[in-house]
Amino acid sequence: MEPMNTPHNAENSFAHGTSAQSDEKVATSRNEQKKPSIPSVWTQTGAMWATLAILCAVVFGLVFETTPRASVNLATPSSGESQNANILPTGETTEVEVQARADMTFSPNRIEVPAGNELIVTLVNTDPVSGHDLVIGDSATPRVQPGKSAQLNAGVMRESTMGHCSVAGHEQMGMTLEIVVTSASSAKNESMGDSHDHSSTANSASGAHHAMPVNIADVSGAKLSHHIDPMLKPLEPNTGSQTRKVTLRVQEVNLEVSPGLYQRRWTFNGESVAPTLHGRVGDTFVVTLINDGSMGHSIDFHAGAVAPDQPMRTIKPGESLEYVFKAERAGIWMYHCSTMPMSTHIAAGMHGAVVIEPPDLEPVDASYVLVQSEVYLANAAHNAESAKELDAQKILAGTPDRVVFNGISDQYLQYPIQVKPNQRVRFWVLNAGPDQNLAFHVVGGQFDTTWTEGAYLIHRGVASSVGSVPALHDVGAQVLPLQPAQGGFVELTFAQTGHYKAVNHVMSVAERGARVTIEVQD
Repeated sequence: MEPMNTPHNAENSFAHGTSAQSDEKVATSRNEQKKPSIPSVWTQTGAMWATLAILCAVVFGLVFETTPRASVNLATPSSGESQNANILPTGETTEVEVQARADMTFSPNRIEVPAGNELIVTLVNTDPVSGHDLVIGDSATPRVQPGKSAQLNAGVMRESTMGHCSVAGHEQMGMTLEIVVTSASSAKNESMGDSHDHSSTANSASGAHHAMPVNIADVSGAKLSHHIDPMLKPLEPNTGSQTRKVTLRVQEVNLEVSPGLYQRRWTFNGESVAPTLHGRVGDTFVVTLINDGSMGHSIDFHAGAVAPDQPMRTIKPGESLEYVFKAERAGIWMYHCSTMPMSTHIAAGMHGAVVIEPPDLEPVDASYVLVQSEVYLANAAHNAESAKELDAQKILAGTPDRVVFNGISDQYLQYPIQVKPNQRVRFWVLNAGPDQNLAFHVVGGQFDTTWTEGAYLIHRGVASSVGSVPALHDVGAQVLPLQPAQGGFVELTFAQTGHYKAVNHVMSVAERGARVTIEVQD
């Protein structure tokens, strides 16, 4: 069984939005001075000076009022900031135990802390399969494995805030902790208090980590260091049903997902897209899943019909399971991690294809696999060391930074697919999602064969007959439409040399990286 993975670089031509900055209003105060009495008798000189003074005051007042407020007294704190800064440490400590639970909640999910107290939280992970952590402001626990615990010192608490689990998708599923600071009035003091205030940057449960998603721009001129080989190698001669054994390891790896941009990916076997499994109808697949990651994971093969309870169960780090299925129907079938939140696990890289050839599949000159998926970046990491896991908030907002074929944006612009004129080429195409549709199209080409979800729509230029309607000849297709989890294949030939583009004809999606160069040369 041939994994579809090899080393790549493609140049993006589109740019994404930039973040907006908001002006901060600064409160200021003015001291009123006692006005001098106006003399009852006006001399000519006094009147002249009084008039001049009034004119100066008017001009000064206009200038002052048209000066942007943000530029006045920038060093003066707002009233809220001043009150929080005036809370002195009490010298007392509030210690709380919080459980991270399997239902994606913290228990308790609300705690109260007297203002000025130091807060220490012991996080105990009672989830039997997945790792969790706790973030409060600038403080965070490490990722805590099932049955383990860790402490977090949140510092002196001066205002209410929120904590959350930073594992991608967990906060969105409900892993938040409300921290309520009480009795603030009794703890206030006119002194400035302790400067080591961890809560000052944490006053937004819906703050920095809930900001509006911002798309990450391209890195101009960047060259990929790695690419995935899309070729599907031919199967061995058919001698009957085979048993095909596969090992898939869950690995969390920092990988390049767009030229010059990296992300921490959750993977099967260490690539941005999982290996393509390949067989025939009647073959049996014996898959060993080993979890080398830091949280619970699972696997679901659409190519087999099995009860999900045991083979699709989530296993914790260090565990393994065996998943056996018989391929009884042809197609290009999706497989993916089915641990919740499933959208996060799929978008993080835990998806792949199983190609099961129909018995009557005719040979072609070259065959390729293209799996579309989406990339949601949490930061603009220009090297592997600074890569972060995906931004689950962008999944909810439906704003992918990249839409890619085989896990890497625009890789086949830098590494074109090369074919010869008049060769018959087959593209197996799968839409792994989790959300975006795919209208697969080759610019400059026409499909004389389209097969999707188990049936030919057109076969070598002949449309399938429907009921009493006879088959039509000399027909073709311009797109293969696929919703998430759907797949199929197309065939075509290229009569002329040149450079063709395979794209998702949802053009705003293609412009985010779902495009391929096909180089046709003698």
